Amino acid sequence: MTERAVERLLDAAADGVECDGLRATTTDEGYTFETPDTERAGLTEAEFRAVAADHEAYVTNWLFWTDRAPRGEARRAFLRWLEAADERSVPERDDALSEGLTREWGQLHLTVERVDGDRTYHVRHVDDTGTDAAELEQYEDSLDARTLAKHDDDGRYRPLKTAPTLQTGWHYPDLGPTDAVEVVEFLYPATIANWYQEREGELDVTHWHETVERQTGIYGVIETWDRQDGHDHVDRVAEACCADSQCLKRREWEYDEDTDLDVDGGDGTFPCREPCSLVVAAARQWTKLEGEQSRTYEFELTPSEKEQLEDIVDAVADGRTDEIREADVYDGANRYRTRYLRAKLFDDDGNLCGVPTEQENGD
Repeated sequence: MTERAVERLLDAAADGVECDGLRATTTDEGYTFETPDTERAGLTEAEFRAVAADHEAYVTNWLFWTDRAPRGEARRAFLRWLEAADERSVPERDDALSEGLTREWGQLHLTVERVDGDRTYHVRHVDDTGTDAAELEQYEDSLDARTLAKHDDDGRYRPLKTAPTLQTGWHYPDLGPTDAVEVVEFLYPATIANWYQEREGELDVTHWHETVERQTGIYGVIETWDRQDGHDHVDRVAEACCADSQCLKRREWEYDEDTDLDVDGGDGTFPCREPCSLVVAAARQWTKLEGEQSRTYEFELTPSEKEQLEDIVDAVADGRTDEIREADVYDGANRYRTRYLRAKLFDDDGNLCGVPTEQENGD
């Protein structure tokens, strides 16, 4: 324990110190020093220094949360959650931190370790947990996380930062507490703040109907759809966009304050407090498509062809087309099998079974 920690505690005792079971004060009779298993009063300065040295874990823990932890209740709460500060005593935590404590936040694997009374943080993708650090690209600047969040492993732009498509192959090996929080916030914007508000019972949820009512311009068309087929429509929107396979947030918004959706909100660590811009943009397109009049088309398919079309839709919707091996022609969504189906059923104009989408009157 550094002399600086004792000096800081001596100075702070004049105003009173209370942190994770540590209490230190100055009275007319001398210093007091208390922990859950120690209670000393009337201490001289030399005695205070000695008892503080015997309780190094408490003193260095206090110094970290006083001098090193970032300002802001949400950020501090997040770092305390990371090391389970409300679940472990200071000595238990100190022992665990010497080996490293880990948590997952979305697709992030976060580790906090104690180094000479201070903390250091490591951040990497959960899929890289077992990968040697030397094989990963090393980062130091928290601002670089903005670039990491932009594209997936295939170089495709990620419009939704909480989609489960965060790229792999990187590592932040040695971050201070403020930089560690910033990396998380750059990769998953607003998730710490919303998580904290929910934990405090203060999450401000804006439900679907309220969101729709404030749409203007080209997005105002959604309100028409909402009036016609509100609840069923939003169930389909949530099923398409807000499942765990599509977004790591846990949906807390419903149709309105009094009407829950039938679709599960997911299991994410951090909450979604309102329909995001991607959901609203998708709903606008679906509103336009749903405005079309239904028509009857007649196709002739074998049972296997019908099942294959269903397999193709499922594979695309679940995002697993890249997982289907080229040699696996038993999978209905296999590329070669799909190409064969197209060659058999589609005409030169791309019409299924030769049936045009726009049919002449009387057809």
